[in-house]
Amino acid sequence: MKIYLITLAALLLPTTQISAAIPGAVTVNPAGSQPITLGAPEYFTGTAKIDSRFTGSAPARISGGIVSFDAGARTAWHTHPLGQTLLVSSGIGWVQEWEGSAQQIKTGDVVWIPPGVKHWHGASATESMVHTAISESLDGNTVTWMEKVTDDQYPQ
Repeated sequence: MKIYLITLAALLLPTTQISAAIPGAVTVNPAGSQPITLGAPEYFTGTAKIDSRFTGSAPARISGGIVSFDAGARTAWHTHPLGQTLLVSSGIGWVQEWEGSAQQIKTGDVVWIPPGVKHWHGASATESMVHTAISESLDGNTVTWMEKVTDDQYPQ
């Protein structure tokens, strides 16, 4: 009987409703189903687009999104309470730790930023860059934003 109900639910309900109707069901968010938002000007310099954002359901704490930076675009300085992983999928960019040297990142690179490390990341001055950013929340917080990266701090 249980198999019949799951099959019936799968035939009658859209994917997002199936996961709500059946606890523990696999959920698929089709490409383009999430809104694209522009990076808030108080946290980004230049144009950055955030796409396909996801947030795990409790007890999971994971969240992430695909961020597309136009040439010259970058985040402000910030930290993550449990760290952050960046998967660079196209282009060339930079990541920099506070009081450290900027490191170039490019297609295929994986970047780990430890918990609490003040940093920024973004595209190079001449090429765009896209990465998937993955982090976990601690007490509902995934990021603490700080001051913007100055033009003098940004590699030219």
